Amino acid sequence: MERTCIYSGSFDPVTIGHVDIIRRAAKLFDRVIVAVLHNPAKKGCFTVEERLEMIRAACADMPRVEARAFAGMLVEAVEETGATAVVRGLRGVGDFEAEKTMAQFNAELRPGTETVFLISRPEHAHISSSTVKEIAAWGADFSPYVPACNVETIKRKFMKE
Repeated sequence: MERTCIYSGSFDPVTIGHVDIIRRAAKLFDRVIVAVLHNPAKKGCFTVEERLEMIRAACADMPRVEARAFAGMLVEAVEETGATAVVRGLRGVGDFEAEKTMAQFNAELRPGTETVFLISRPEHAHISSSTVKEIAAWGADFSPYVPACNVETIKRKFMKE
């Protein structure tokens, strides 16, 4: 039986911390679906398609990883893909309570759904998409925090006119 997991998020944009979690999940599961969840309540900086393209570029060397867009609840994506687990990255203790609550709801909404928490490596724990966007908006060097293949895409988005 193929072991499939879903790693969901906004990935607006994908960071090196995200890619590290994806790479580590790919060692644990046969198939990793990186789910860009569309949340109409959040206006993203990058379109869903741009985010998918950046994820695909960053994960091009990982053949068992695919990036897909999903609308709706995460458990619906789990059901649709036949995933057996949800992977969540934890950057620090502050993430744990919210993630634990979501894991419990997911397990109640779709019994059998397991959540696997992967702790961010210390060198990535401070990196967030929000901070990358803020640094880029100021015109500062954000390149250490994102996959090299995506630097130009992100720069173009924030170029001053």
